[in-house]
Amino acid sequence: MNEDIRIHSWPCSYYLDTSKQWVSGRLSLTPVAIKFTADKTGELLVNFHLSSIGEIKKESSNLIFSSLTILEKNTKHWFSSLQPNRNVVFNILEHFWREQLLSSQGAGAEAAALQSTKGKELTGLLTGSQKRLEDTAKVLHYQGEQFDNIMRGLNKIEGDMDVADRLLTELESPSWWPFSSKLWKVPLETKPKETATVSDSKNQEGIIIRIPVIITHRTDSNVKPGKLTLFASGLEISDCNSQVIHRFESKDVDDIRVHTPYEISVRQRFIGKPDTSYRLLSAKMPEAIPVLEMQFSKKIQFLEDALGFVGARKSPQVDLGTSMWQA
Repeated sequence: MNEDIRIHSWPCSYYLDTSKQWVSGRLSLTPVAIKFTADKTGELLVNFHLSSIGEIKKESSNLIFSSLTILEKNTKHWFSSLQPNRNVVFNILEHFWREQLLSSQGAGAEAAALQSTKGKELTGLLTGSQKRLEDTAKVLHYQGEQFDNIMRGLNKIEGDMDVADRLLTELESPSWWPFSSKLWKVPLETKPKETATVSDSKNQEGIIIRIPVIITHRTDSNVKPGKLTLFASGLEISDCNSQVIHRFESKDVDDIRVHTPYEISVRQRFIGKPDTSYRLLSAKMPEAIPVLEMQFSKKIQFLEDALGFVGARKSPQVDLGTSMWQA
């Protein structure tokens, strides 16, 4: 994967140990590296691989200024005056660093990622195709269950209409009519069975994919780690403790915007009150986007920085294009 792909960029200051002073510039994150470029000179002062990081911590410089430190091999890098704030930068950097360590590449995988063979590309294509077929089968299976439930519901409506017709006939009958007492028991026999059917269908719903994400809600200064779970019937956003933050049913989703191959936003519109919108960032998002495109084909929109992702995902080794999140 190309290191020039820029996922995020934040204004900040970097402590330059050679001159013993703070230098203003921009801290940038790519899928595999961290970089810092000085504003005045445009010089690249920091450039190291994520796998070489030993620790990321929140600290204070001179006991006053809040800072973020990154231990890279035997060198400690200090970053301060981070915008929008230190917590946002820390959560995102830690997420991509952790996912890099959990990946199969490990330390020194930069060269291995750049030197792929045609055999590996074909294997990746076959694996991706198999995964998409499995996802499609799950979606079709759930849709078949939905059609079965619709038919049961129509049969129940038809039965209820017959019962209602008979009840109306009873109300119009004189009080001495001898056959009225049996009619009231019919709805009580059918209602529990239908409730059990709906409950069983809900329990049978399976998870298509679940990935770790960084969640942004309303303001860019308030982010937190969590999980995104995709079902055949919709999607669910939860925190690190698996507590549900919000669940979108398929019919509730008005649009999904793909800002970059690593970042999407999901929105539900309302009339007379603010929309419900979440912005989700993840190192695993390229695996979830094809599933979202399949489920929400008429509602998903690829923005300018993500237009190349549609063609690039067909080959795992093709660069995905540059992007940047405006803080």
